[in-house]
Amino acid sequence: MRQSFLFLLILLVSASCSNRNLAYFSDLRQQGEYKEQITNENEPKIQPDDLLSISISSLSPEATAVFNRGVQTQISSSNASSHRNIDDGYLVDKEGFIDFPVIGKMKMAGLTKAQARDKIVKELQQYLKRPTANIRFLNFRVTVVGEVGRPSTFTIPSEKINVLEALGMAGDMTAYGKRDNVLIIREEGGVRKMARLNLNSKETFNSPYFYLQQNDVIYVQPNSTKATQATTDLRFATLFIGLTSTVALIISRLY
Repeated sequence: MRQSFLFLLILLVSASCSNRNLAYFSDLRQQGEYKEQITNENEPKIQPDDLLSISISSLSPEATAVFNRGVQTQISSSNASSHRNIDDGYLVDKEGFIDFPVIGKMKMAGLTKAQARDKIVKELQQYLKRPTANIRFLNFRVTVVGEVGRPSTFTIPSEKINVLEALGMAGDMTAYGKRDNVLIIREEGGVRKMARLNLNSKETFNSPYFYLQQNDVIYVQPNSTKATQATTDLRFATLFIGLTSTVALIISRLY
């Protein structure tokens, strides 16, 4: 009886596997070149809790040192806590501000890096000659979980990544991952957003969620075959434990 059941289960699993579409973008033409204009590549915006690296340069190196962390200055004791190693970065507070040396509180949330750079440079022009600013995210990372080879959180030095690259870093989807229903979780402007991508379709390329932002989470959901397998394994385990307990009880009474 048990062998017949297992045989039927294997047949059902095999049938379901044969019907699954494991190819990405299977609706693309098999031959020839495919082109389309990229319109959904948006530069990430600074958000509360982001950690920013900000380095300043100008034609006056000595005066510039005041605005770079890790340099001892004589401006005032109240600003001493701001002068740490540059790798510490500037943490954007819950209201979206950073505490910048000499200038003080500056609103960064909602700005792109280019906009933040222009804002800082404008403020610095009253202190420095021809200042420039370089800004980087120190916490640009994405998390990939679910039916992938190596679920993990990945730091992205280039600050640019799409969902396919993230899946590649995580070892790609397993054969049980639902390619037509990949969940993207994003927090932006105090709002948590969720969207599902169909990676069997080329329309994913045009989604605003194709290019990831800092702290995005990708969840690859298991298909019905994996869910059924997990349920079946649990039932077998429960049955085995119950049977073992019964046999142990019988043996204890016999001896």
